[in-house]
Amino acid sequence: MENIAVWGFSWVPPFAQGLVRDLRVRWALEEAGLAYESRWIDIEERSSDAYRRKHPFGMVPVLESGDGTLIESGAIVYTVAEHCEALMPPGQRIETLTWMFAALNTVEPPLWNLLVMDQLHPGEAWTKLRRAGVVDEVKARLAALSDWLDGRDYLLGRFTAADILMTTVLRFIRHTDLVAGFPLLDAYVKRCEARPAFQTALRSQMADYARNAPIAA
Repeated sequence: MENIAVWGFSWVPPFAQGLVRDLRVRWALEEAGLAYESRWIDIEERSSDAYRRKHPFGMVPVLESGDGTLIESGAIVYTVAEHCEALMPPGQRIETLTWMFAALNTVEPPLWNLLVMDQLHPGEAWTKLRRAGVVDEVKARLAALSDWLDGRDYLLGRFTAADILMTTVLRFIRHTDLVAGFPLLDAYVKRCEARPAFQTALRSQMADYARNAPIAA
């Protein structure tokens, strides 16, 4: 992979900073030692014809390289991992893929639902009716994941692309104390976030949010 550019939003509200999915891609590239450029669009620009030609749904991230254009954070992280044995160990390829799908398809949906309810629709009547059920679903996922991590530092014993996806999913509920209620999970997230590649990727994302922050009236 050469001439890599990663597209993200130029700015998002504080509750979303450090959560937007281009962070996953930047983290994977940092772990793989692949150089990339940051490119940004305003949220309003995602509906433009020019950007829809990059991403049909007007979302981020988008990765452009000499090999073409990729969308969907999971697919991009997978592609990066295919170029990095540390992220996709040859002897654990199937297991890595399994846990990548588990992060996105099993763990992420209820956690994302809780984030949306709490941050975008706080206090609305329907969230008051639905939230307790969503929290129960989140706790069930966290409990199962905690059981799996018992005796393991990472999902497969060693750090892989699956941990990138799982950690960024668990960060969706950082506004709650739900992860902290499972000490093994809490330690796992902190262990992954302490990795230099994560810290570099996060600084890159946050620096541009700060640079493009709206001026207060």
